Amino acid sequence: MGPAIVAVAVWGIFPFVNTVLLSFTDAKPLGGGGAFVGLDNYARLLDDPDFWLATKNSVLYAVFAVPLLVLLPLILAQLVFKKIPGIGFFRSAFYTPVLASMVAVGLVWQNLLSDQGPINTALGKLHLIDDAVPFLSDSTLILASAIALTVWKGLGWYMIFYLAALANVPRDLYEAAELDGAGPVRRFIHITIPGVRLTMMLIGILSGIGSLRVFTEIYVLGGATGGPGGQARTLPFYIRDAALDPIAGNAGYGAAISVALFAMTCVLALLAHKFGSKED
Repeated sequence: MGPAIVAVAVWGIFPFVNTVLLSFTDAKPLGGGGAFVGLDNYARLLDDPDFWLATKNSVLYAVFAVPLLVLLPLILAQLVFKKIPGIGFFRSAFYTPVLASMVAVGLVWQNLLSDQGPINTALGKLHLIDDAVPFLSDSTLILASAIALTVWKGLGWYMIFYLAALANVPRDLYEAAELDGAGPVRRFIHITIPGVRLTMMLIGILSGIGSLRVFTEIYVLGGATGGPGGQARTLPFYIRDAALDPIAGNAGYGAAISVALFAMTCVLALLAHKFGSKED
């Protein structure tokens, strides 16, 4: 276990402790250690409208993405769970987006959602729109498009979790329910969901943490500014802007935002733990 412990200490514990210490300074990104400023960086957070906008975007991202990433992969897993001829092809097809680079997939979506892209072109030919839908120039639509991209790419990954969980649900429960006259919907609600509840909670935590940390989707779809005026920036995006700008950046302030993001992640984990029973 020695090498693993050393790796965790060097690449996990030390950077975390260093970030916390850095948050109490005014260090510059290219200037080394800065002067101790106490809680000034955290006080600045409270009056920073850009921080609260990024926080709102990150929370909204999680609020919409997490339920979809919990429910849709379960439905998908239910569809491909049965062993029928050719089902392996569909399992592989649904999992393929997981293997692709987020940057590469994001560029494909950027092309699809552009003003002259296939989606706007198709909507125009169907006479559903008069002008192109500004998927990549409206901050709200950028967030919605990024959420759709996150969900689409994560479906196959979380489907694997559910396939493993479904394999452990006793088949005789379904047979007994079917004999009692329960239809597919009632069997899904009263047997499948309780049988995979722990997996649902795990996926909720993982997808929630991932949603709070989202960066690439916003960067690729919204550009280096995070949408018009930076209105679609999430917390990781704002950390980059606040901490790493070589001229106006403040690494100490960026570290304080990182600590705030860590605190939000801890709150999410504690809420998930609270909703889980002691037996779980």
